[in-house]
Amino acid sequence: MGADGPGGRPQGPGLTRRVDTPPPLRSFGRIRSRTLKPRQASLMETLLPALRPPSEGPVDPAALMPGARETWLEVGFGGGEHMAAQAAARPQVLVLGAEPFLNGVASALRHVDEAGLKNVRIHDGDARDLMSRLPDSCLDRLFVLFPDPWQKARHHKRRLVSPAFADEAARLLKPGGRLRLATDWADYADQMLKVLLAEPRFDWPARSAADWREAPADHVRTRYEAKRLGDCEPVWLDFVRRPD
Repeated sequence: MGADGPGGRPQGPGLTRRVDTPPPLRSFGRIRSRTLKPRQASLMETLLPALRPPSEGPVDPAALMPGARETWLEVGFGGGEHMAAQAAARPQVLVLGAEPFLNGVASALRHVDEAGLKNVRIHDGDARDLMSRLPDSCLDRLFVLFPDPWQKARHHKRRLVSPAFADEAARLLKPGGRLRLATDWADYADQMLKVLLAEPRFDWPARSAADWREAPADHVRTRYEAKRLGDCEPVWLDFVRRPD
């Protein structure tokens, strides 16, 4: 490294020039659409602060729910139907959810409030921020269900499921932990499969077409899924984290 710092200014002895890393490309669309209903707005003010993980620094799942048997994470939970149903069925599991769309967060809070769920924590922002602050091998399950497809070819670089995402998922999942991907866009399904098959820390245990054409037995169908907004029937890709 030369002696000059940014802008040609000399650097003092022993100093390292800082290189700013650009933030990851945004992998989601709008943050908010319609005005929140009064009850939803109230839950955003009263319930959400109690469910938020720390906004800065490391996030320790054991501190969020002491005694939890497992920790699950749903990336981009939409309206929260799947997340809340899974949490209700497994009260001893800590279910983390990340969603940047404020209307989706408000909807999820309503589901949590109505069911009286005590095992849900919500990050109302980019899931990658939360994931980067979680410790290694802390997750038992990770869900990415119907992420924004970014259909136009020039926008494919914004798709969430990428080699960098696969690397982070492998870091976070325990050996034997499971990653579930789902999409109803054919080219995104192809991309997901290509990315995960290239990550040596994952196995794909599918044995027949039914394994990716039929929803898994423990899946909870949502209203968004039922709309069939994609160009194909839903594709289900379940991967297992290999032992180190």
